[in-house]
Order: sequence, then structure tokens, then C-alpha cells
Amino acid sequence: MVIPAAGQGKRMKAGINKQLLELGGQPVIVRTLKIFEQDEWCEGIIVVVSEAERERFHELFQAFQLKKVNALVIGGAERQHSVYNGLKVASSELVLIHDGARPFVTMEKIHELVNEANEHGAAVPAVPMKDTVKRVQQGFVKETVERSSLWAVQTPQAFRVSLILTAHERAKQEGYIGTDDASLVERIGQKVKIIEGDYRNIKLTTPDDLLFAEAILLSKGER
Repeated sequence: MVIPAAGQGKRMKAGINKQLLELGGQPVIVRTLKIFEQDEWCEGIIVVVSEAERERFHELFQAFQLKKVNALVIGGAERQHSVYNGLKVASSELVLIHDGARPFVTMEKIHELVNEANEHGAAVPAVPMKDTVKRVQQGFVKETVERSSLWAVQTPQAFRVSLILTAHERAKQEGYIGTDDASLVERIGQKVKIIEGDYRNIKLTTPDDLLFAEAILLSKGER
């Protein structure tokens, strides 16, 4: 399990790493990690952090008794570099890569991803697009995109370690920065299996997302 948590999340406009923001009385990163801490399929968690925040994260994980965090790795300039640093210390045959700011993934989806990645080599969750999508150029609609084949991809994304390492190393050699880890696998010719995700598995990116997160907690009886 690799969780990149080194980014500052500037769009959140919180003045601190968004992973450290409190949600329902607990830091976001703690809520995320607890899901995997309680999953008997999870053998260990590698968290990628900045050098400046390493000690803070270490103390936080100790305080919340997150015993499956077995490595704190220093991140790179981009998320992709941070994930690669984490992958280099992974010891299992299969790895999940998950956004630290997605605290609502379910164990059911995690296990489904693991099973599909074991069979196909790579699997990601995604949800069908709800809204009409338009391609825009210079402030005007260029075309309306047919949406039945469009899916919004989430995390965790699951891969055989040998495959995702090869994809990251190829991208590094060629100076390519992808939009997600699956895109690196796609560009080396490997098919990526899609499973249907969960619309509640939101990534906390902007202040509005915190409002949605509070509503999800309320629906789960945690507020």
C-alpha cells in the first residue's frame, strides 16, 4: 500500500497540508489510513511525506496507533515522483496506490480491486460521468463530448508491483508526467481493468469538498 501525502493541496486554501485537516475530529490522513489498518488483506502501508513534515506524520501515526505504517518515505517534486519513491521500497507482489485525501473508500471496493489486479495486472475504480461534458476552446464550446464511454477515475489503483515499477521507470526515462498511475501503465501497452467505484469516494481538494465530506459522515452516523 502506497499513500502519497507530500503535497500541500493549495486549492484547499487551508494554509497547511490538507491531509492534516480535521474531519469529524480526526485528521483526514488518519481516517484514510484506518480503513487499511482494519483490512486484514493489507500487509503494510508506505506513506510518502515531505522532509519538513516527516516527524509530524510520525508522531501522528504513533498517537493514533497506526501499526501498519511500516515506512515513511520522502516525496519528490511531483506526485508521480513521490509514488515512485514509495514503490521502490514496496516488498509485496501487488500494490495499491491511494490518495491520502480520499477517506471514504470501502473495504468491499478494495478487495474487488485486489482480485481484479491479481487477474489482469492493473485495476482502477471509476464512476460514470453524470454531467454533460463539453470541449471548450478560447472560451467557446467546440463540441459536446459523447459521455456514455466517459468515466471519472478514482483511487485506490491496484497493480502488480513489477508492472507499475516498469511503467514508472519508463516514464522517468522519457520525462513523461501522467495524470494518474494507470496512465503510465496504459502508455506501455498494458490494459487496465475498470471496476465501478463509489460516488462517495471523493477526493478532498477544495473547501467545498469538506462540506460534502461532513454530509457523508452525517449519513454514516458519525456526526
